[in-house]
Amino acid sequence: MSVVRGSRAKVALSTASVYPERTPDAFELAARLGYDGVEIMVGADPVSQDIDVLERLSDHYELPILAIHAPCLLVTQRVWGKDPWAKLQRAQRAAERVGATTVVVHPPFRWQRDYARDFEIGLARMREETDVVFAVENMFPLKARGNEVVPYAPDWNPVDHAFPQVTLDLSHTAVSGVDAMEMFTKLGDRLAHLHLADGVGVANKDEHLVPGRGGQPCAPILERLAGNGYDGLVVLEINTRKVASRTERIADLTEALAFARLHLSTSSNV
Repeated sequence: MSVVRGSRAKVALSTASVYPERTPDAFELAARLGYDGVEIMVGADPVSQDIDVLERLSDHYELPILAIHAPCLLVTQRVWGKDPWAKLQRAQRAAERVGATTVVVHPPFRWQRDYARDFEIGLARMREETDVVFAVENMFPLKARGNEVVPYAPDWNPVDHAFPQVTLDLSHTAVSGVDAMEMFTKLGDRLAHLHLADGVGVANKDEHLVPGRGGQPCAPILERLAGNGYDGLVVLEINTRKVASRTERIADLTEALAFARLHLSTSSNV
């Protein structure tokens, strides 16, 4: 039987999706195009690090900050200091202050030995102190001369570990070569956050294509979420850095939002 169910999921724009434009531009475009809110990618842009300014932007554009992406990338190792636990605590305080429900966090790098050793226990302890969800994101291994190198510990894939909340990134499933639908199914209720993007599966290339332009099951996953009554966040995290103009960037962000809304409202078979 085919049933149409309205999804309770909010669709947000990651501020990373407008790079090389900056965080204020993400607020402006998200508000103009009709996104439900934004996810702040805390990075090199000073505005992304400044909670006072972020609050003013949220108020000015009447657009909520729905998630905070902690600075976990190689290029942001010094953002908010060098201590990874201090970064997570700061992300938690930021989320609590702006009313965001979720902090997105990557698995530790292998060379962060103390952090990696205590990661699962430490996250569990932090969860006891807040209502903010810490959603651990799936990453991907790297390939070099036919060998697979895993730079993360305990693993790049959080599915088989004891994380109660997970972020599923559909560009990362492409580059890792895993079956995204199988990962989605295994996660079940542990899926707390979706980074919606696409990819064709080029080795070592995290593409973050507009959904529908790659080979990932973006539409079926959204339709399953709609049918399941998913009430987490769907965050468009796409790469627009190579577009020829701002007009083209706006077109990509508009297409991505339309794709998400269409498939979150599409009938699913039950």
